[in-house]
Amino acid sequence: MNTVHPLRDALHHEVHARPYERLAAPLILSRVGLVEADGRQTREHLRALLRERHLPLPAEDANHLSLDLGGIKLRWEQHTEFYTCTFWQPLPSGAADFSRTALADLPPAWLAGLPGKWLIGLHVLVLPRDDADDNELPLIVRRYLAEDSRVGCAAIDDAARIYTDFRLREDGFGRFVIVADPTMSPRRLGRIVQRVVEIETYRMMALLGMPVARQVNAALAGAESNLAALAARIGSADAEEEPELLHQLTELAANVEGLYARTHARFSASGAYFELVQRRIDELREVRTANLQTLREFMDRRLLPALQTCAWAARRQQALSERISRVSNLLRTRVEIETQQSSAGLLEAMNRRQTAQFLLQSAVEGLSVAAVTYYGSGLVGYLAKGAKAAGLFAIAPDIAVAASIPLIAALVWFGVRRLHQRVQTVTAAP
Repeated sequence: MNTVHPLRDALHHEVHARPYERLAAPLILSRVGLVEADGRQTREHLRALLRERHLPLPAEDANHLSLDLGGIKLRWEQHTEFYTCTFWQPLPSGAADFSRTALADLPPAWLAGLPGKWLIGLHVLVLPRDDADDNELPLIVRRYLAEDSRVGCAAIDDAARIYTDFRLREDGFGRFVIVADPTMSPRRLGRIVQRVVEIETYRMMALLGMPVARQVNAALAGAESNLAALAARIGSADAEEEPELLHQLTELAANVEGLYARTHARFSASGAYFELVQRRIDELREVRTANLQTLREFMDRRLLPALQTCAWAARRQQALSERISRVSNLLRTRVEIETQQSSAGLLEAMNRRQTAQFLLQSAVEGLSVAAVTYYGSGLVGYLAKGAKAAGLFAIAPDIAVAASIPLIAALVWFGVRRLHQRVQTVTAAP
C-alpha cells in the first residue's frame, strides 16, 4: 500500500462534514441564504467579518465554518448554487419573542453587503416546553403566527413541537417556533433545528423552478401552434415549398432544444430539492397537534403542485421535441421519396438513351464491318491483278476478291468484338 489515493482523506472525512450544532433552549436563530454569488467573493466577505473580530480565517477551499463571534455563533455553508449564514444566540432571561433577532449584534453594513441575491430568510425561536403547552398552543405561537395559515406538528416522538405560518414579515423573514422538551440533549435539539431550517431552505430553492416553468409553458404554447400549422401545410405543400418548410422545422427544433438546454438543469435541481424537503420531513416523524395542518400536508398542498408544474413543463418540452422530430422525419421521407422517384425517372430515361445508343452503335458497327470489308476486298483485287500480271498465279482477280470477302468480314467482326470486351473490362474495373 505504498500508493495512496489522493482523495482518500477527503472522502473519509466527508461523512463528518457539516455536523449538527449543539443547541440549548431558549435561543433565537436567524438564517439568510443567497444565490448567484461568486464563491471567492463570498469567502472574502466572510473573512472581512472575521478579521474585524480577530478570528482565524477559513481555508481557501472551505465550504463549511462554525465558530463563536463573541456572544453570537455563526454557521456558514457553501452549497452548489447558494450559500447560507446561520446566526444564533441564547435568549436573555424572560425574553421569549422576536423583538430582538440574532442579527441585531452584526454590523449592518456587513449584512447589507452580503454577495449574491437574497432568497432565504427565517427567524427560529427555540423555547423550552412548559407543562401548560401540552394541551393548547403556546402563547408565543398565538401571538406571532397568523391563525389562518398556521402549521404545526409534534416531532421526534413529541420531543419537540414545531410551528410556523410560512409568511414573510416586514423585515422579509419568515418565522418558526420550536417548543422543545427541556430534558432534550443539545445534540438532538441541534438536529431538529437543522432539519427545520433545511426544510425552509430547500423549499425556497425548489420553488426557483416555478417561474421558469411558467415561462417555458408560455413559450411552448407558441411553438406547439407553429408545429401544428407546419404539419398541416406539409400535407398540401408543393415540391417547391418543401425546402422552406424543412427550414422552418429546423429553426423550430433549434429553438425548442435551446429552451430545453437552458431549463433542464433548473427543473432537475427543483426535483432534487423537493426530495430533500420530503426527506427532512420524514426525519421529523410528524404527529398532528392542536388540530393544525402538518408540514407534510402543507407541502403536499402548496409545494407539490408547483413541482408537478415543473415536471410537466419538462415532459412537455421533451414531447414537443419528439413531435418536431417525427414531423421533420415525415417531411424528409416525403422529399426522399420524391427524389427517388425523380432519380428513377432519370435512370429510366438514361436506360432508354443507352438502348438507343446501343442500337445505333450496332448499326454503325455493321456499316463499319461492311465498309472495311469493301475496302479490304478492293485491296485484295489490286493485289490479285498485280500478281496475275506478274505471272505469280493464274487465279482470276474476281475470284480472289470474292473468296476474300467472307474472310475479311469475319476478321473485322472478330476484331470489333475483342475491342468491345476490352472496353467493358476497363470500364468495369474499380
